[in-house]
Amino acid sequence: MEKSLTLPALALGLSLSAGLLATGLYLKQTALALKASERTVTVKGLAEQDVDANIAIWPIRFTAVENDLPRLYDTLEQKSAKVLDFLKQQGFDDSEISLGLPAIEDRQAQGYADPNLKYRYTAKVTIALYSSQVARVLETRRQLATLAREGIAIGGNDYENRTEFLYTDLNAVKPAMVQLATENAREVADKFAHDSGSHLGKIKSASQGQFTISDRDSNSPQIKRIRVVSTVTYYLTD
Repeated sequence: MEKSLTLPALALGLSLSAGLLATGLYLKQTALALKASERTVTVKGLAEQDVDANIAIWPIRFTAVENDLPRLYDTLEQKSAKVLDFLKQQGFDDSEISLGLPAIEDRQAQGYADPNLKYRYTAKVTIALYSSQVARVLETRRQLATLAREGIAIGGNDYENRTEFLYTDLNAVKPAMVQLATENAREVADKFAHDSGSHLGKIKSASQGQFTISDRDSNSPQIKRIRVVSTVTYYLTD
């Protein structure tokens, strides 16, 4: 009776051991396969492109001084009319030009009057030009001597008076630049895979960085440099 019970128990134990061993081997192989599938390389691809600005914003500022306030307003009107005529002669229309209100300062109302002060009132006027005719704006800036001959001194190229150039057609270049950034990333990944004795597999994940637009250099702000970086993770295979 005891012998007949021992043999089936022994057989059952051997069967369980074999099953556990097989399961262990399977799990080990599965773990190795999963580990191999997680071999990846993450690379970045850069794309840059230079484009011409398509919008120019030019603040044209001039000043006038007087001791008589009504006469000061007359002077401002005369100078403003000359600037407006000058811009229209250069090919700009009314929709591109806006005349701001004059900023007038009464120096005697400041609580301290300089005895050597020659003029009581000083005024600043800004005429803003917002135009898509960028080349025409650049050429017009070179013609400012015409206004100087009319007795109108336009402010220099400091921060307040500088012309701002914009590029607003980013959607036109986005697709090609994203493609180029991705191609550059793949070239880097291919080189890494080759050097490590592997082959490049499928893309695991990819992300596109922000597009940035900046001046190409300080001397030509009308030329913009667009830049984007894509980050791509590839699987590696043997």
